Amino acid sequence: LRVNPDVDPQTHPYISTGLQENKFGIPMEDAPRLYAFAQQQPYLDIHGVDCHIGSQLTQVSPLIDALDRVLALIDQLEADDIAINHVDLGGGIGIQYKDEQPPSIADYIDQIKTRIGSRKLKVFLEPGRSIVGNAGVLLTQTVFLKPTAAKNFAIVDAAMNDLLRPALYDAWQDVLPVEQLDRETATYDIVGPVCETGDFLAKNRDLALAAGDYLAIMSSGAYGFVMSSNYNSRNKAAEIMVDGDQAHLVRRRETYADQLALERLLPED
Repeated sequence: LRVNPDVDPQTHPYISTGLQENKFGIPMEDAPRLYAFAQQQPYLDIHGVDCHIGSQLTQVSPLIDALDRVLALIDQLEADDIAINHVDLGGGIGIQYKDEQPPSIADYIDQIKTRIGSRKLKVFLEPGRSIVGNAGVLLTQTVFLKPTAAKNFAIVDAAMNDLLRPALYDAWQDVLPVEQLDRETATYDIVGPVCETGDFLAKNRDLALAAGDYLAIMSSGAYGFVMSSNYNSRNKAAEIMVDGDQAHLVRRRETYADQLALERLLPED
């Protein structure tokens, strides 16, 4: 069973999953009763206790706090002759998007081992973002520069449908020019062509830009393509895997025919 340990992960509220006010898991106080019920059912086998308190955590302390509460539950269940074989602590370790200082994986594992002690438990972790987040970039081309009295806009061919994190979480991701050129620098908002004010990839970035330049939106390997959509009938981007000096197409660029393929067309009269 997944339990909710009611621990504040100290992250963005949209990716907090371990507080009592969140929709995830069952309350800790209900868990003993539900495990006791499961033990009485001939068609159920009890194996473990799972939890996941949130994503993009930059401190170990909330994770260890959640582990302590889960271990207290496991000890209570063991006292009631309910054997637990594994604990799944989920994921949540953050990555560096800007100036974050994510916790050391080794330190986290050492603290887990210390807390578990002599308990005979398998430990499952779901590293997710911490592995792939900084392994991917979104490559986009500058289409047009639009200076106004209030802002300089760099309109690019990527949009919120390709990378939703900035619009959804007001997330910061670094923007780097693919080619460094000796030009005058200005401060830009990097925006897409979707008819939404929320269609931006970055704000207030100092860049030396011209139409046609390519930009890399960094740290897009997690919650990037998987959250993309066909909003505004936009085709999804191609995915390229780079291995040393080799590049491999792993997902071709979508076409409008792909978008329409699942629609049922009425027969002609």
